[in-house]
Amino acid sequence: MASSKIQTPAYPSAARISDSDCYPQYTASLKCLEQFNSDKSKCQEHFDVYKECKKKEREARLERNRSRSLFS
Repeated sequence: MASSKIQTPAYPSAARISDSDCYPQYTASLKCLEQFNSDKSKCQEHFDVYKECKKKEREARLERNRSRSLFS
């Protein structure tokens, strides 16, 4: 018997990819793979742009966390 109760995620504070500033780059990468039948070599530029975006996003998050540290 299926429960009608709505389940919350195990980690409700965990970010979803759709909430990321890099979501457009992520979807562009997937669309490229779809367009070129999963030929990764044709989509390397998209991957590089997404990787750089995630790197900047991570650096910004680390900087925010550093400024909120309880130990500094």
